[in-house]
Amino acid sequence: MKFAFFLLYLIQLLPFKIIHLIADGIGTLAYYAVAPRRKVGEVNLRKCFPEWSAAQRKAVLKSHFRHMGKLLFEYGLYWYAPAERLRKFVRYQDKHHLDNALAAGEKVILLYPHFTAFEMAVYTLNQDVPLTSMYSHQKNKAMDEQILKGRHRYDNVFLIGRNEGLRAIIKHLRKSDAPFLYLPDQDFGRHDSIFVDFFNIPTATISGLSRIAALTGAKVIPAIPTREADNTVTLRFYPAWEHFPGSDLHADTRRMNEFIEDRVREIPEQYFWLHKRFKTRPEGEAGFY
Repeated sequence: MKFAFFLLYLIQLLPFKIIHLIADGIGTLAYYAVAPRRKVGEVNLRKCFPEWSAAQRKAVLKSHFRHMGKLLFEYGLYWYAPAERLRKFVRYQDKHHLDNALAAGEKVILLYPHFTAFEMAVYTLNQDVPLTSMYSHQKNKAMDEQILKGRHRYDNVFLIGRNEGLRAIIKHLRKSDAPFLYLPDQDFGRHDSIFVDFFNIPTATISGLSRIAALTGAKVIPAIPTREADNTVTLRFYPAWEHFPGSDLHADTRRMNEFIEDRVREIPEQYFWLHKRFKTRPEGEAGFY
């Protein structure tokens, strides 16, 4: 593992364009070599985009593997590159939505779905804005230590263990001015999840967004990172949601999923398709994978 970290350190010394040429090559090879994850991606795309041709889904999945390669090979930049170098690769769009809310003393939840440029964008944002987020410890001790070290490199983040639950989030958000970075779009099992449509599929979805907003009065401001053609990243902020939360937990959670769907349709190759998003099924329904 230490050799892998050293290799990432060496890679980040390369010119940005060279890093991405390598990442594209490795991502293309991984499409063919990592069959189990390729099959997960094929299932996810077939379920979410049944109207697409098989050729279209294949093209998107191949592109997605290249984007995952970029994410992997950029970790050296996230962990070791000077902060000012990262700034060159990330631009903000409509950040006034966040700035105005914070200036007004509002509590903020940043709805931040899993797009492949999410690390590049958030490592830059954390230079400018203190953040609170959740963290799941890794099984590999060396990897866990390195990820935590990377997360804390700007001394501007507070991490809450995923096993600490909703109460810890509420407690910290009430006493802190830092926005809470909320990544809800993975399968965490049945506990604390409800089945809500995502691409017309009943999907186990954590409903914490509505609950946290209700208990803290926080504004929900979505933020979406998009990798551009030159491999730089645009982090776009959206207006705070009005009339949220409502009186219906299911409707609130569906609103969140629908927003994510709309963004996925805009840049489908950049969404996390290799995660078993639909692993947890309603009782009696056969598994997808």
